[in-house]
Amino acid sequence: MKKIKILWIDDEIDLLKPHIIFLEQKGYNVDTATNGIDAINLVKENTYNIIFLDENMPGLSGLETLTEIKNIAPNIPVIMITKSEEENIMDQAIGAKINDYLIKPVNPNQILLSIKKNIDHKRLITQKTTMAYQAEFSKIGMEINSCNTYQEWCEIYKKLVFWEMELAASEDNTMDEVLKMQQIDANSAFAKFIKKNYKSWFDKNNTEKPLLSPNLMQEKIFPLIKNGKKVFFLLIDNLRYDQWQTIRPALSDFYNVEKEELYFSILPTATQYSRNSIFSGLMPYEIDRLYPELWKNDDEPGGKNLYEEKMLETLMHRHNITKGLHFEKVTDINYCKKITDNLNKYLNNYLNVAIINFVDNLSHAKTEQKMIKDLANTENAYRSITKSWLLHSPLFEMLKKLAEHDIHLVISTDHGSIRVNNAIRVIGDKNTTTNLRYKQGRKLNYNPKEVFEITNPAEIYLPKNNISSAYIFSTKDDFFAYPNNYNHYVNYYKDTFQHGGISLQEMIIPAITLTPK
Repeated sequence: MKKIKILWIDDEIDLLKPHIIFLEQKGYNVDTATNGIDAINLVKENTYNIIFLDENMPGLSGLETLTEIKNIAPNIPVIMITKSEEENIMDQAIGAKINDYLIKPVNPNQILLSIKKNIDHKRLITQKTTMAYQAEFSKIGMEINSCNTYQEWCEIYKKLVFWEMELAASEDNTMDEVLKMQQIDANSAFAKFIKKNYKSWFDKNNTEKPLLSPNLMQEKIFPLIKNGKKVFFLLIDNLRYDQWQTIRPALSDFYNVEKEELYFSILPTATQYSRNSIFSGLMPYEIDRLYPELWKNDDEPGGKNLYEEKMLETLMHRHNITKGLHFEKVTDINYCKKITDNLNKYLNNYLNVAIINFVDNLSHAKTEQKMIKDLANTENAYRSITKSWLLHSPLFEMLKKLAEHDIHLVISTDHGSIRVNNAIRVIGDKNTTTNLRYKQGRKLNYNPKEVFEITNPAEIYLPKNNISSAYIFSTKDDFFAYPNNYNHYVNYYKDTFQHGGISLQEMIIPAITLTPK
């Protein structure tokens, strides 16, 4: 490993000779300067990993020297060493972006610790993270193989997301392929679990079933309203659990997380099905049967989510909730600024609902636009774009303003998405649905071992286009491709984010309740 190079600036540098010898014996290269001018020239001529700077020097002061150094090399960590603990000096130094400060007299171990903290810190954390995941790998593998309840699957998914984000933060890619294979193994086992258990979740006598889309409002929103709480329900279409974990710290200055829960999207994990189900409190088959004017099948023209507000009004009426509702689909994110500017008007309602489509639009843009493909070329980049969007959007300003009022904020979604990589062949007639992760149609031709097939849609409360319609759902990171123009189709959709099928990322999704600090 290349030796770390240190610059130590102090007008009494001769008195520090024992410290310098100590560092050189530890393998560090140390240059010295006795004044600010010489130090600035050294920084211009050399590359240093860290600088120790005396605050109190004749001529150019430590703070003045610091300013010049930062102009030349803004990213070098600078440790200020001072005899004074005066608050104004520390404020100035911290404002000038020092990385740490030490109070004289300093001992060699303090210097060594400061080097470790500011230079070796990331490398040490990376090593620790990699070793920790290696130690957990076998344990998680055994849990995947023995998992047989939806609660256990939620915990496994949380662990996989945790390690994915930890390894991404450490910037060590040595375990990336190992983690990816473990995620594939997990999704393969999860698909078997869904095939075995999903139908039983619609048995009214089954008490071992997760919270599903039709019950989200009744379980997470309505109880708050009935207890006299005002609620702002923010539904971010296609928000995965890992994306929530990415944006959570940005909200922590303004909100406390009262409950962080996971619930399950129904199948298909697609907006038409899951979001209509959320706001109606019904499964798609029940919507089609009870309110045929509010449901459109896949093969019917027009928007499939045009009546969500009407569905929610009907659901609130069924639950005897007559308090005010404002429902908004935010197609233009600048609409959030309008909400911020007129917040008191919205706070008169007991329930405000806002649907945000940015994340869903981002996933579709990754398919259609080369620039987005390049920007979101990794899972970490996909999360990073989501966080950056939130921090720089009018939505974030709206949420900060909302935190000034006594109102519960509930953040959730209708489904997640998965990056697809493996194409599997399917054949259907011209009326077969076009979604890449599920198909509905008649005379579907496929390998039953590669899909979750539902030949009688009514048993999982799904409508059908005609009497012989069936559904098939892809699993893991598979996606459906037609034999016609197969290679072009595969190359176009491979490595894009899709939803509609069975995976941890699509089905297990966040439902977060927050309160203002």
